[in-house]
Amino acid sequence: MKAKILIALIVIITWSCTNSVNYSESFKKETAGYYLYNPDELIEVYYEGNALFLNWKEGKIEPVALEENEFFVADMYKKFRFVQHPETKARYLSVIPEGDEAKITYDYLKAPKGYKTPSMHLKDGNYKEALEGYLDIKKEDSTSSYINEWSFNKIGYKHMSNHEYDKAIETLKINAALHPNSINVYDSLAEAYLLKGDSLQAYNNYKKVLDISPTSKRAKRFVEGNASKFQKSL
Repeated sequence: MKAKILIALIVIITWSCTNSVNYSESFKKETAGYYLYNPDELIEVYYEGNALFLNWKEGKIEPVALEENEFFVADMYKKFRFVQHPETKARYLSVIPEGDEAKITYDYLKAPKGYKTPSMHLKDGNYKEALEGYLDIKKEDSTSSYINEWSFNKIGYKHMSNHEYDKAIETLKINAALHPNSINVYDSLAEAYLLKGDSLQAYNNYKKVLDISPTSKRAKRFVEGNASKFQKSL
């Protein structure tokens, strides 16, 4: 608590000095850009004239500039500095540790120009790239909230309600690739294919439901009702 009060006092004292920090053009060029806050979220650093801004969680933030290379973000209650790794030469946003300000940490890597997170690829309809990104996240943490089955399902059903059936199908296919043992993902995919008018793919996905859960009533009813129609084509 004392440390937080101290930081708050520093912010108050230095707020009046914010406009006195002058950023060189070379510094702006080196530090402006996107930093990986987590596997599926970015922090944008940019400048308007001589003022430093962040775009984080879709909100514009004006930090308190302490000096050219250090600033305080009240929304995060953290102090940051820009650093460059001595070996890789990669640039980072570094959190300045309370009580040990001399310590250098490499927290948020600066992303290359044009980099997109998996969710950005998904939003843009780059489904192959989105899946690759999500699979990388799953490889690192299979329980990550960024690959939550129900979140993808929600997106899929939103597309269905907007009659965007191809988008729904592609999103739910990603969900199935991430959660191949889930009844829900194949049931939802079957529904999306039915709404699109592709009863064959609906049949195939309901069969996958039955492979996992032979007692699923809806899947069983559809498969049995269409078996004579589709078995010859499989």
